[in-house]
Amino acid sequence: MSERGHIEEALDILVRLGLPRAQQNDRSALCLLALLDLAPGGQWKQAGQPLLGITPIMDWAKRHYGADYAPNTRETFRRQTMHQFVAAGIALRNPDKPDRPTNSPDTVYQLAPELLALLKTYGGRGWAKNLAAWLTTRPSLSQRYAKARNLERVPVRLGGSRKLELSPGAHSRLIRAIIEDFAPRFAPGSTLIYAGDTGRKWGYFDQATLTAVGVTGIDVHGKMPDVVLHDTVRDWLLLVESVTSHGPVDGKRHEELSGLFANSRAGLVFVTAFPDKATYKKYAADIAWETEVWIADAPEHLIHFNGSRFLGPY
Repeated sequence: MSERGHIEEALDILVRLGLPRAQQNDRSALCLLALLDLAPGGQWKQAGQPLLGITPIMDWAKRHYGADYAPNTRETFRRQTMHQFVAAGIALRNPDKPDRPTNSPDTVYQLAPELLALLKTYGGRGWAKNLAAWLTTRPSLSQRYAKARNLERVPVRLGGSRKLELSPGAHSRLIRAIIEDFAPRFAPGSTLIYAGDTGRKWGYFDQATLTAVGVTGIDVHGKMPDVVLHDTVRDWLLLVESVTSHGPVDGKRHEELSGLFANSRAGLVFVTAFPDKATYKKYAADIAWETEVWIADAPEHLIHFNGSRFLGPY
């Protein structure tokens, strides 16, 4: 078996075990081979189970497979491969001394005994059956991560029985505040047309309503603001930019949004939303005139970047 042959087989195993895409790479394949002590020419049924630290794993990969990783990639091996191996039940951390401190330089890893038994059958007649049995006893790491992400999703109330769930994170929390706190105060009764999501570019989009006010030809690659609201009473489109995505509505962004919504029959209102005053202070000098600022931790107030009018289209 060539050097590349075992690496490709290890990659196949990682995919079948349900490791996330970020761990489906040569680095992770070499870590698996090191934990099996499976050098080129070795057979899966002869796989071993050595105790290895991160540096010994890297040294083993260089010695047997010519993979010369820089010393400063140790943390990448630890954080982006071995951490996930432990979480997936592929490897055990410090089985020789479980009370060893987490950040100890003596930390070692060892292939889980039950997985060793499975991998010794790789390529044999019993492999498919044994793998299926293994997978029924535990969810894959990808499935567990997906479940965790779903539990962390940010729910947004849209009125009535409708709801929207956004990807977890500070950006989504500010999007929720715009919809649930800003809109009822400054555009009561408004209709949500669009809400972006970091996990999915188009978290919510009511294309029919946007078309009804004259805006057509918007595609998924357009530079949409983070939230678009239609104030049906005053016939305004509120274009709200969350500073947590691409910054505030500065001169350049104001021009982009004006062009994107140039055909709107509704008046355009440009708003930048900030999570707090400290963040606002960082961007205050960049905010364009004829726009509004809303700060989530002071939701009753607006800052108007023009003294001639309050909230409204210019």
